[in-house]
Amino acid sequence: MAILFKQPRQWFERINGSNNMLWLLGTLSFLETIILPIPMELVLIPLMAVNRQRLWRLATVTTAGCLIASLVGYSVGLLLYQSVGTWFIESLDMQESYQAFQTFFDQYGFIAILSVGFLPLPYHLAMITAGLSGYPILLFALATLIARGLRYFGLAWLVYRFGHRVLILWKRHAMLTSLVAGVVVLIVALGMQALTTLI
Repeated sequence: MAILFKQPRQWFERINGSNNMLWLLGTLSFLETIILPIPMELVLIPLMAVNRQRLWRLATVTTAGCLIASLVGYSVGLLLYQSVGTWFIESLDMQESYQAFQTFFDQYGFIAILSVGFLPLPYHLAMITAGLSGYPILLFALATLIARGLRYFGLAWLVYRFGHRVLILWKRHAMLTSLVAGVVVLIVALGMQALTTLI
C-alpha cells in the first residue's frame, strides 16, 4: 500500500513542476483509463488543490484523456477483440467480470456504460464490450463524457469548496462514494427508461 501512494506522489511532483503540466495530466488520464491500476484521484486532487486557479482546465484535460483512451478501447473491441481484446481481458484476469458485464450491457446499453463510469469497476469492461457489440460510437462517447465528466468536474468543485481536505475524505470514503453514486445513477436512469415506456 505504501508503494501505491508513493508513486502518485512522485507523479504529482513531476507533473506539477513541469511546463507541460496539462499534457502530462492528459497522458496520465489516458494511461489510467487504459491500463494503470492507480486511481487518478490520488494525483488529481493534490494537483487541483495547489492549482486552484486552473481547476476547471485540469478537469477538462483529465476528462479528455479518459475519453480518448475510451475510444481506443472501443476500437480494440470493435476491430481487434479476437487478438488484443482477449489477451487484454485475460492479462487483467477480468474474464468473469467481462461476462457479467456483457449480460448487463446487452440489457441496458447506455445505462450500463454510464453506471460503470461511476462504480468501482474497470472501465475496460465498458470500452471493449461496447466496441465488440458495435454499439453506436457517439452514444458510447456521450455516456463516457457524462460519467467521467461528472466525476472529474465534481471533484474540481469539491476541491474548490474544501481544498486539501478532499483527498483525506476521498481516501476514507472512495469505495462507498463510488458505489452510492453508481447506484443512484443506475436507479435514476432505469426510472427514466421505465417512464419513457409508459408514455
